[in-house]
Amino acid sequence: LTFDFHAFAQAHTRLRLIGNLPYNISSPLLFHLFSALDDIQDMVFMLQKEVADRLCAEPGTKSNGRLSIMAQYHCQIDHWFTVPPESFDPPPKVDSAIIRLRPRQKGNDFSIIDTADLNTVLLKAFATRRKTLQNNLKGMFSAEQIIAAGIDPSTRPETLGVAAYIKLTQLYRESLS
Repeated sequence: LTFDFHAFAQAHTRLRLIGNLPYNISSPLLFHLFSALDDIQDMVFMLQKEVADRLCAEPGTKSNGRLSIMAQYHCQIDHWFTVPPESFDPPPKVDSAIIRLRPRQKGNDFSIIDTADLNTVLLKAFATRRKTLQNNLKGMFSAEQIIAAGIDPSTRPETLGVAAYIKLTQLYRESLS
């Protein structure tokens, strides 16, 4: 979680990371890796299937959340296959999955935004999952501002995809100016 991937890559080349990520550090490690993507060619990981499902989650699903949006903003994600418990000895009580994350070319798929701003918006939007955007983003945006961004303020945070959160992040950045 504290390894300097940038310094390691400078001594070598763009990194190809391969590993089996433990459940308890998989999300923090992925967030750490998102800050080093300029030095990473791709990443192939085995994770608990639940985490892989969150990474690949579509808008409108229960699995869609802060990790989904950040991962999909930064990377193209391919779910390669599921690994059943009986593939291990002793077998765990959960399924695993193999995924590949390939860093996106900045600006090709989504508008370039400050990821710290995106994280601020996501933390607030997903603070209480069952509340509406209008309630969660109170104090950050008015309902009228959310509507002006082309987003229904009465929707729940998990119903939105990356593009909508980019709009909200741009709105947040404008409000700081």
